[in-house]
Amino acid sequence: MSDTLTRVMPSATPTDEEIAAWNELPRDEQLKRYRELFAHARCNTISGATMDEILAEARRRSALRRG
Repeated sequence: MSDTLTRVMPSATPTDEEIAAWNELPRDEQLKRYRELFAHARCNTISGATMDEILAEARRRSALRRG
């Protein structure tokens, strides 16, 4: 497993490899990582974007990562 996948975090648009790595984590580790993600300052910033806009941006960024 690559170093990136050993530190896999929740994502709106995970790759197949990220899904597999996430599923290998014990439930308590998944919860820990969700809490870490939501404790980040960026998760506490009010946005004028709708959920559809946020998801579209996440998908766009995912597509860029995948090439």
